[in-house]
Amino acid sequence: MLLHYFTGTLLPAAFATCVLACSPLYALASDVAPETAEPTWKLSGFGTLGVVHSNSKNADFSSSILRASGAGASGAWSPNVDSRLGAQLDVSQGAWSGVLQVISEQRLDGSYQPLVEWANIKYQLTPDLAVRAGRIALPVFLGAESRKVGYTIPWVRTPVEVYGALPISSSDGVDATWRWSTGAVRHATQVFSGSTDQDLGNGLQIDAENILGLSHSIDYGPLTVRLSAARARLNTAIAADLFAGLRMFGPQGQMLAERYAIVDKRVTMISAGASYDPGAWFVTAETGRTRTDSLLGSGTSVYVGAGWRQGAFTPYLGYAQIRSDVSTTDPGLSLQGLPPPLAAGAAQLNGALNAVLATIPVQTTWSTGVRWDVASDLALKLQFEQVRPRGGSRGTLINPTPLFRSDRTINVTSVALDFVF
Repeated sequence: MLLHYFTGTLLPAAFATCVLACSPLYALASDVAPETAEPTWKLSGFGTLGVVHSNSKNADFSSSILRASGAGASGAWSPNVDSRLGAQLDVSQGAWSGVLQVISEQRLDGSYQPLVEWANIKYQLTPDLAVRAGRIALPVFLGAESRKVGYTIPWVRTPVEVYGALPISSSDGVDATWRWSTGAVRHATQVFSGSTDQDLGNGLQIDAENILGLSHSIDYGPLTVRLSAARARLNTAIAADLFAGLRMFGPQGQMLAERYAIVDKRVTMISAGASYDPGAWFVTAETGRTRTDSLLGSGTSVYVGAGWRQGAFTPYLGYAQIRSDVSTTDPGLSLQGLPPPLAAGAAQLNGALNAVLATIPVQTTWSTGVRWDVASDLALKLQFEQVRPRGGSRGTLINPTPLFRSDRTINVTSVALDFVF
């Protein structure tokens, strides 16, 4: 079954165009490289071949809202949730270095068209201060630079309740990183600014402008901590037809459209994460809070996970939660006094509005799994999750059918083979 999915569905697609590549962690070197006559090049790669099963027939489990399909309503088994291939090319010469990273994973249009994830140039001003320009990873969350490299994390995927709050993982702009120490404690303070105009497929795109943020990381022995804050202004045409229809109903419809349409809306996000890993075991926890006055809503998310290393095997447990800080329903247009044809149209718009608001995630997930390091740079993972959308929300699920109901537990089983070269 797995071989059928991998060879019959994945490899003939755009995956085959991606060169295998390597760890994205080379993007931030801490020391100035010595002057050399010729540049140094490095090509390496990463990828995940995965398949996911869901017992739900009324919605798809997915690792991102930017997928066309997942496991569940579109099919009990899916290779599209976690599978990806990435290629990275690094070059350095003296104080200068550059990186190009390309990733192929399923998009909203169902294709695996490779996209440029990173493309930037760095200059090491001093051994402790570096600046970069180009397409750069947004330094939010502990796994910001490696969130798409499954081999670097113990579980199958970064928790969707937390990382799904920021589906955009890079921006075009500049950043500066200052590394400093206080005794045995190492610090990295990063400021960043930029924008992104991301093509989501299916004729949709999302524009994030005036991105500005600050990230601070701390390393002390086995302890790693990261604090981040960012803000931006968002624009997208998602649900544009709904808002156009609402505006036809006068002031109350215009008020609803202005409230929920993602047009020049300010979004802010803060996050904090910590990981303690002395070797034989580890524990990781992160939390984030997003605020915006639009159909994206405002929410608070958290996860905690722990694992124990037993030779080549690492069993682990996890819990994740996201809750909405705003209502996921709205009474919508008042039907009182409207002629029957208009009342019917207004009722349909109210239903469509509440279907959109149900996408504001409210969800809890319990997970357990095991990682088997089969060989150097190769890990096989098996993970079981109980996912429960709550409060009328569809949680992080996609493609719900009319029969979907919130507050029901969905069982999800994932198998993933992660590798790096």
